[in-house]
Amino acid sequence: MGSTSSTAGVMAVALLCVAAAAGCADSGGGGSPAARSEAPDGLAADAPTPSGPSSPGVDRDEVSARSTPLGRILVDGADRTLYLFEGDRRNLSTCTGPCVKIWHPLTVVKRAASGGGGVEESLLAVAVRGDGARQVTYNGHPLYTFELDRKPGDTNGQGDISFQHRWYVVDTAGNRNTTPQQDTGGLY
Repeated sequence: MGSTSSTAGVMAVALLCVAAAAGCADSGGGGSPAARSEAPDGLAADAPTPSGPSSPGVDRDEVSARSTPLGRILVDGADRTLYLFEGDRRNLSTCTGPCVKIWHPLTVVKRAASGGGGVEESLLAVAVRGDGARQVTYNGHPLYTFELDRKPGDTNGQGDISFQHRWYVVDTAGNRNTTPQQDTGGLY
């Protein structure tokens, strides 16, 4: 009888170890640890956002414009508001490390395209980031979505000061829109 309880104890410990290992392999993020790995300079290779990742697996992403209380502003293919960072230089992002956890670069595999609404195809381009990702630019401004924009129409990042510079929505001419933030209620 001593060997039966000993065997049962060993099996219980083994099951607990297997369950613990499985729990560690999936930390609740909904994917394998490799899918959440970070690129060499600290930029998330597949940084998910509340409204979805920045679609790096597609050949192109559309940039459109929507009418808002802030005027006509740029949005990505998922209708998320796009921002520029005053700390960036022409076609060069300076948002790296902790910055990209809040301000997600709009990236594509190949190119971006105009989705209409007044977006000029000639102002769209792609700049290569330090981690090799291809970030969409508009009129030379690298484009980003904001972590705290939870639904289409949110412009919670408008005028935000973080990482030592301001963030602004972008108009169809490719300029920063400095209109003060208003409660848009989302959904453009």
